[in-house]
Amino acid sequence: MDRCEIVCATDKGMVRSGNEDAVYADPAMGFAVLADGMGGYAAGEVASRLAIDEIRAELESALPHLDMNAPQSSGPSLTEDMRFAAQRANASILKSAKREPDQEGMGATLVLAVMTAGRIFVGHLGDSRAYRFRDGRLEQLTRDHCWVDEQIAQGSLQIDALLDTRFKNIVTRALGIDDEIDLEVHDHDVAPGDLFLLCSDGLSDMLDDAEIEGLLKGDGDLSGKCATLISRANQNGGKDNVSVILMRAAVAREGWASRLVRKIQAVGGSPGDEPAGGTT
Repeated sequence: MDRCEIVCATDKGMVRSGNEDAVYADPAMGFAVLADGMGGYAAGEVASRLAIDEIRAELESALPHLDMNAPQSSGPSLTEDMRFAAQRANASILKSAKREPDQEGMGATLVLAVMTAGRIFVGHLGDSRAYRFRDGRLEQLTRDHCWVDEQIAQGSLQIDALLDTRFKNIVTRALGIDDEIDLEVHDHDVAPGDLFLLCSDGLSDMLDDAEIEGLLKGDGDLSGKCATLISRANQNGGKDNVSVILMRAAVAREGWASRLVRKIQAVGGSPGDEPAGGTT
C-alpha cells in the first residue's frame, strides 16, 4: 500500500494566457513537487519544468537508498538529498538561461514534500506554500520568503510599503536567482488521515486560510477537492496560474485478527474467554 494518496492539479487561471506552474507527484515513493515559474515570454514555463524534472530525477534515485520507515535516522540524509535536488534544479535553470538569451532572468519558486513513516519533510523557496489540515483545522507549515514578510518580521516596514502592491510579490529566495540557494527544510509529524496541501501563490493570493479550510472540510475525494480549490480561486479573480497538490497520509487497514477481536468485544467477550459451561 502507498504511504499516501496524492492528487495534483494546475490551471492557467482567468488572466494569464499560459501556465508557468508545474507539478509532479509519486505516491509510491511518497513525494510531491510544485514549481511556480517566473520570467518573460515562455521562460517561466521552462524554469518550472526544469525544476520538476531535475528534482524528480534526483529523488527517484536517492529515496530507494533511505529507510523511509525510520525517519529519525534517515532524516539528515533525506534533508541533504532534498537540498541537493533543489541545487541541481537551480544549476540547470541557470545553465539554460545562460545558453538561451530569451530565458535570461527566468526562475521558479518551489515547494516539495517527502512523506516517511510518521513524518513529512517539507522544503521551499519563495512564496509557494505547504499547509497541514488536521481535525478540521488548517495550519500553514511554511513561511513565505518574501521581502514584505521579512521586513515585517524585522519590524522595519513602513505602513505605506505594506499597502504598496508593487512590493507584495517580491521573493527573496527562488531557483534561478543565484548560483547558491538555501532550501529551507523542516519536518513535521504525520497522523493517519492528515491532509497536506502544497500550492502556488495563485491559490493563496485568491483564497484566505479560512476559505481554504472550509473547502477542505467539504465532502469529496482528493480530485474533487483540488478541482474545488482551483474553481474557487478562479471565481475570486484567478489573477495567476493556480496549482494544488493534496497529499493524504494513509490510514492503516484493519486486519482480520483486529476485526475478530473487535467483534468479540462488541458482544461482551474477549479472545481468551472460555465457552459457556467450562472445559471438558
